[in-house]
This record gives sequence, structure tokens and C-alpha cells, in this order.
Amino acid sequence: MSDGYSNFKKTDDICEGVCGKQGSRAALTISRLRCMLRGYDIRTYIFVFVIIPPAIFGLYLHGQKISYFLRPLWESPPKPFIELPHYYHDNITMETLCNLHGWKVREFPRRVFDAVLFSNEIDMLMIRWNELYPYVTQFVLLESNSTFTALLKPLLFARNKDQFKFVEPRLTYGTIGGRFKKGENPFVEEAYQRFALDQLLRLAGIEDDDLLIMSDVDEIPSGHTINLLRWCDDTPPVLHLQLRNYLYSFEYLIDNKSWRASVHRYKKGRTRYAHYRQSDLILADAGWHCSFCFRYISDFIFKMKAYSHTDRVRFAHFLNSKRIQDVICRGSNLFDMLPEEYTFKEIIGKMGPIPHSYSAVHLPAYLLNNAEKYKYLLPGNCVRERG
Repeated sequence: MSDGYSNFKKTDDICEGVCGKQGSRAALTISRLRCMLRGYDIRTYIFVFVIIPPAIFGLYLHGQKISYFLRPLWESPPKPFIELPHYYHDNITMETLCNLHGWKVREFPRRVFDAVLFSNEIDMLMIRWNELYPYVTQFVLLESNSTFTALLKPLLFARNKDQFKFVEPRLTYGTIGGRFKKGENPFVEEAYQRFALDQLLRLAGIEDDDLLIMSDVDEIPSGHTINLLRWCDDTPPVLHLQLRNYLYSFEYLIDNKSWRASVHRYKKGRTRYAHYRQSDLILADAGWHCSFCFRYISDFIFKMKAYSHTDRVRFAHFLNSKRIQDVICRGSNLFDMLPEEYTFKEIIGKMGPIPHSYSAVHLPAYLLNNAEKYKYLLPGNCVRERG
């Protein structure tokens, strides 16, 4: 054995042959990678290079769906409403109707104020106001030049005001400038505009014990529901309205679970215009909610960009006109989302396109009296105009 240091460490025949030698940068990189991966079997390579990349891409594409499907694991359903039976027939007196609900008939009806924030739902506003016209004392409408997402928008109601001359003597119309704070949570701008609507209601002359309808333009209470509530005493001070829930038109009935519309007996200093749950009581079968019920494809695109849930537009192709038209006719979801439910049974039961409904019974009278003008809202007419 010679003097000096001797190295008896075992060598790796693969790495020994390539590591430390001169060569091109690419060759050295591949050689070092082979050295690093030595000892891993073929199953590991398949997992790392074949399974993981598609899984990551799948999470990117469908992460929101996975989150919604697993919602029942971490979120409990809200407290159920106490559902009040709703009685109605054309040939029953108002005294009998009030008695059927456990209320007493009044000597004269309460005044009714219908207040809305307006964006671009011209047709739905026309149907709403014609449905409620015989029973509303004052229509109150606030319009902003800003969407909830801080996009500049035209004052569409002001441009189309001539179409609504029939309500002009009973209309309180106001405008408000947007704050245009980019990057702000859209619900902040929404709350700002709803607060301004409170001020406009006071200018409209609302007083204690008047009825105030709080709902979006496309959440339409039936006229007979409002007539019932204005003629009956001992009604709840705050009552939510259960609406038939439609999407795109009255051909696609989702369910009967729309609940955000509400009617309040106004109390100065206490009643605040809002669009969230304010009572445990809900009156059954009290009207219609027709979401994304637009004549023009351009209006679909505008709303998708403008409303508070703009984060749902996850990919640019969601706004493609051809895709939107196809989604409407299939009754699918514009945002490629799963149903927002709290149990696996309800989520699975509502997966896939909404079934077509061919019933046009018990829809707003103005809609049916003008069926040719609004045929896109009726069964069998899913094709939209470009706009």
C-alpha cells in the first residue's frame, strides 16, 4: 500500500462515466439529471412526468368545480325559512284572502313603494312595472354611470325613458356618479349604491307603515301578492318572497328557491335597503326571478363583466358570443360552474343542463299580452340577437 490518501468509496458506474467530464452544456444537464434520478423506478417517472402535470392543469381548469362540489364538507346550509302558505284566486274576495292567511282586511290599502337599482334590464323593467302598476304608489329607480366592478356604463334608463311614460307621474328617478375604484371588492360599490337608494326613497316621500319592495329588477313579485299585502293588516313587518327561479328565459325553470326579494313595512331610521336575508319568514309562490333574461348577446357579455361576481369569468373564451348562444340553448351554466347547493344530493341532482319547460302558465300578464315582442322569453325561442 503506497503512502498518501486512498479512496475506497464505491462509485456509480452511470455517474462515474458522465459527471466531471467535459461536454456540451445540454449533455451535462441530461447527465446530471440521470444521476439525480438514479434509484427511482419507472412508476415514479410515470407519476412525476405523466400524472402530476395533467393533475395540475386539471386543478387550474376545474378547481372551482371541485371546491363547489366539496362545499358540503365545510359549509352547513343556512337556517331554513318558515314558509307561509299563499292563497289566491281571481274569484275570492280580499277579506276572504286575508282571513285565509290569518290576517284581517284593512279599510283602505297601504301605500306601496317599489325601489330598484337599474343596470341594463330594459325589457325586464317594462314587464315588472306593468305587472305592479295597479298597486304601486311610487316607483323609485336609481341609476349609476358605474357598474359594481367600476366599469363606465351609459345611463340606459335615461336614454329609454320615453318607453316608460305610463309611470312618469309616479316615478322618482335619480342618478349617482360612480367612484371608479379599480381593484375594490365589487360588493363595496354595490352597498354604496344601495345606500344612495335609501336617500332617494326619502325624497320620494316614503313614510312609516308604507310597504317597500326590495328586489332587483329581474326579481318580479306578482301583482296579486303585492295587492294582498297592501290590503291586509297584521302582516309581518319583513317578509321574504319565494319566487320561481328561471335562467335565460321562462323556458328554464331551475327551482322555486329564489328568496332575496322582500317586502317591508317601512320604519324611519330602521329600514335599510338591502339584498340579503332579513327575516325567517317567506311567502310561498309570490312571483318570478328571471336571471340573465336578455334579448341581446351583448347584454349577457356586459352583465358577466359588470356584476358583483365578476371573478366567475375565469377565462376569456367565456365571453365568446358563439359560446354564450350555445350555452343558452342548452340551458347550461355561463360560467361552467356546479350548482351552489349545500348537500351532495342537491348538487348531483342539479348537475347538467336545466330541463326545458314548455309551460307558459301563470306568467306575467304583460309578457303574454305582448308575446310576439318578448318571444325570446317564452319556451322554444332560445336564439338571441347580437345587439
